[in-house]
Amino acid sequence: MKRRVNVIGVGMTRFAKPGASAEYYEMAREAGQIALRDAGIAYEEVQQAYVGYVYGDSTCGQRAVYELGLTGIPVVNVNNNCSTGSTALWLARQAVASGAAECVLALGFEKMERGALGSKFDDREPPLGPQVQLMNEVQGINSAPPAAQMFGGAGREYRYEHGTRKETFGKIAEKARRHASRNPYALFSQALSLDEIMASEEVFDPLTRFQCCPPTCGAGAAILCSDEFASKHGIAQPVYIAAQAMTTDFASSFSEKSMIKMVGYDMSKAAARQVYEAAGIGPEEVDVVELHDCFTANELLTYEALGLCAEGGAEAFIWDAQNTYGGKVVTNPSGGLLSKGHPLGATGLAQCTELVWQLRGCADARQVDGARIALQHNLGLGGACVVTLYRRD
Repeated sequence: MKRRVNVIGVGMTRFAKPGASAEYYEMAREAGQIALRDAGIAYEEVQQAYVGYVYGDSTCGQRAVYELGLTGIPVVNVNNNCSTGSTALWLARQAVASGAAECVLALGFEKMERGALGSKFDDREPPLGPQVQLMNEVQGINSAPPAAQMFGGAGREYRYEHGTRKETFGKIAEKARRHASRNPYALFSQALSLDEIMASEEVFDPLTRFQCCPPTCGAGAAILCSDEFASKHGIAQPVYIAAQAMTTDFASSFSEKSMIKMVGYDMSKAAARQVYEAAGIGPEEVDVVELHDCFTANELLTYEALGLCAEGGAEAFIWDAQNTYGGKVVTNPSGGLLSKGHPLGATGLAQCTELVWQLRGCADARQVDGARIALQHNLGLGGACVVTLYRRD
């Protein structure tokens, strides 16, 4: 795959609580139309579409795309748990990079229900059966939401290994709310103090309620194209994908009986390593990151998996404010999943949208000064991790 892949159009809806959103196809239409206007092209120029969602019947992707036009193009439905949106992006990039298409749409949406995530099919083995079995062996199972038990258990394992304070996890949520207060697209934009975060009810040690991402509805979209297509349409110096990698579980995810490994640490570390090697840069050169902070525990672990700080160094990284404006690297300027929200199929494309805005220098009050290199991390248990590096020359 020799061809460079550019991101010439992005768009997203404002995220909403379950029960307060439009229909999924209406949200998808809004995000898609914004991305097309941003790119300055007509839908008729799009040659393929990859459409991600987790909860919905088969061919919801077609129902959503048909809102943009009926042109007979291939539409591929994508479902990869919480990394669904970035998986659609990964497939779209491959289509352009391989020469199979000149211009491709990646679209993601989710219309979620209230409450914790649950399985829809109870007459068969659940896909996270091995993860649940490992969790039961390592820490047991209680009545807390399963995802909170998994990521909370990973945070607790890290805390016991490194002597990390509970408040360290709370500091991540404090930073997320502060960043989200500058983001008009965020679901929760009210800043919270560390005391307020720590005083909210405990979900699963060390996580309190304000350290867990909410169920969310929304949509995001990106238009990807070749250099030739961009040049033909007079698009100069577009943001482009310098490197991208997807990984799935390794044997270590289960064999080491580690909650940290089970929730995707090695997937994230391997994907980041592949991306840095392909791009020929190191993590110290990254200016801004949107990473998968479904729970504060996962953001802490991901700092180390992405090489933003040394292993065991996350607590100092957080308290020294190296993860925010004025620090080493600004993480989740959007507010992240914790505050912006986490509509599963849209999350990866909302991350893409934020980072493209950052590299264009048009992120308004959230703008990271001089941002030229951006990193995206999107994780789904079951499992898949997609890491994407963006640049603008």
